[in-house]
Amino acid sequence: MRRLQVVQVFPCCVLLSLLRWTVAVPLDCKDESGSLSRCATISQEKLLDRVIQHAELISRVSEESCTLFEEMFVPYSMRAFRNQGGNACVTKAFTIPNSKSELQQISDKWLLHSVLMMVQSWIEPLVYLQTTLDRYDDAPDTLLNRTKWVSDKLVSLEQGVVVLIRKMLDEGMLSPSPPGVVQYDVQPEVLESVLRDYTLLSCFKKDAHKMETFLKLLKCRQTDKLGCALY
Repeated sequence: MRRLQVVQVFPCCVLLSLLRWTVAVPLDCKDESGSLSRCATISQEKLLDRVIQHAELISRVSEESCTLFEEMFVPYSMRAFRNQGGNACVTKAFTIPNSKSELQQISDKWLLHSVLMMVQSWIEPLVYLQTTLDRYDDAPDTLLNRTKWVSDKLVSLEQGVVVLIRKMLDEGMLSPSPPGVVQYDVQPEVLESVLRDYTLLSCFKKDAHKMETFLKLLKCRQTDKLGCALY
């Protein structure tokens, strides 16, 4: 397959390494049989803390990956497309709160289900993103590795959220479900590929921040309800 030739526009920025933090917040719930038994013995409070830490890391790495991609491949004249690409986000069709007033009105149950919907909807697009970024001749290993890391950790976050829902809402029948198939061109033009990958990274960065915020609001409601209006 012809590899995409992309001119490096800006020098690579120095990124903080977050990968070493994952040792402190393990969230691998599946055992050898494929069940989620490993997280079943963790208390609800500790599991929520681990899920929040996981979401924080994913959010920060996604933000840094988006910034790195922008600085390397996206000219200033094209950066406006990031703000115009909201309608192309994979979660656009979902009923997910977008304002503080909406967020304060929804139940704990809907907070968790919103997080689960966002997590599951992004698993497949991030796998696609790994494939298309690998066709960039100038893509640094840092960007490729971080994209794969986020993709892997998103699956772990899905498992943790599913177990958390079971613990908090007593929905024992709920289990991870595969996202719908997302169709992409096999080999788009260079400019089209850059814009689409840029939109994907930008959309995921926003949704990753939402996941983090929703989970922190849930934690706040359990510990300090009076201070939760800040979310």
